[in-house]
Amino acid sequence: MKNKAAVLSFAQRCRNILASNWEAHLHTIKADAEGSKGAIHSSKVYYTFHKGRPLLLVPEGDLHNMNMIIDERGSLSVCSNVPGPLLRLLRSLKKLPARVALTGDVVPVKDKKVQAVIDSLNESVLREHKIASKFSHSVSAILTSAGPKCNSRSEGLRNILNQIQSYNLYKFNIGSCAYMDGSDDTHDVDLEDLEEPKTDLLLPFSAKLIDGINQSQTRRRALMLFCFEYFNAIARDALMLSIDQNGFDVLAKVPQKLNSTGVAQQYQYHWKEFRFIFNFSSIFSFFSSIEECLKLSPCCLLPNLVTLSYWF
Repeated sequence: MKNKAAVLSFAQRCRNILASNWEAHLHTIKADAEGSKGAIHSSKVYYTFHKGRPLLLVPEGDLHNMNMIIDERGSLSVCSNVPGPLLRLLRSLKKLPARVALTGDVVPVKDKKVQAVIDSLNESVLREHKIASKFSHSVSAILTSAGPKCNSRSEGLRNILNQIQSYNLYKFNIGSCAYMDGSDDTHDVDLEDLEEPKTDLLLPFSAKLIDGINQSQTRRRALMLFCFEYFNAIARDALMLSIDQNGFDVLAKVPQKLNSTGVAQQYQYHWKEFRFIFNFSSIFSFFSSIEECLKLSPCCLLPNLVTLSYWF
């Protein structure tokens, strides 16, 4: 593991968010028989990728279906997964989840191609289910520790497939893309740099992995010790913020010096983000090592970092 943050490009961050989620908010222009009114209608929809393009699943009764007959323009907002304790922390810090903002045209999928899209979606769900069935005991233990409302991508899409007749399918032709960070700053992304999310062993399960670690105090103590070992930061608490093929981000509560005048130094604790880098081939060994920490008492965790660091 390296203790220097490897900065992900905004295009990579967009790809990671799009690959890990399946829910989005679609915004279209309200319309009636007289044409567009200019007001915006927003609601939750679902999406997947097919041949490099987002496909939207919109409930039959949603106003989007009428709006897009009159005006095809739309925008799509996809948030990063922030389950359980992580969401509560971000809200307390008055920060927003990082998200992807797409604009473009929303076009119905032709009737003759609908079944091919559904078949492709079924194959994607089955593929991810097969991947999950081959996870080690350690990884499965983390996944099962996630909260009851936290689903993997395949679990979410499988629920939709069971009611697929209640949805209309649309292609979303991307015209622009932007990454919006937790401070709500916007970063434009060149469409040539925006890669289609590929089949992935990790990202479709990232929400459950993040929540499974954050729901456990022992696993969170392991994150605190990572901060100490690799950044010499003494943390009072730590939560996993995100995870991808290249590493993971941790939010840790660490001391911040207020002043250094006089004999006594004053500190206050604040939340700070740390980036840990690993080789993708060792990720499942990393999860196994985290689980080994559950078997150790707190006083034994620090020496075990010597073993943990082997994988990085």
